[in-house]
Amino acid sequence: MNETLVQGISVMCIGMGTVLAFLCITICSMFVMSNVVGKLNQIFPEVVPQAAGGKIRKTISDDAEIAAAIVAAMFRGK
Repeated sequence: MNETLVQGISVMCIGMGTVLAFLCITICSMFVMSNVVGKLNQIFPEVVPQAAGGKIRKTISDDAEIAAAIVAAMFRGK
């Protein structure tokens, strides 16, 4: 084979191997960090603030107000 072709293939393999190694290291570090954060969350749980009235209920009037705001924003843009 041509010397240039062999050098091109070797550079391609080195580059693809470097990218593959970097991606494998990234994936492994993401799994490790996920486990570490999970363990830290068990040790130091976040306090979730509770609403004074208990559950927040969404009413039909809220949907109507949201729809009206969307329509107003659409017509304001024209």
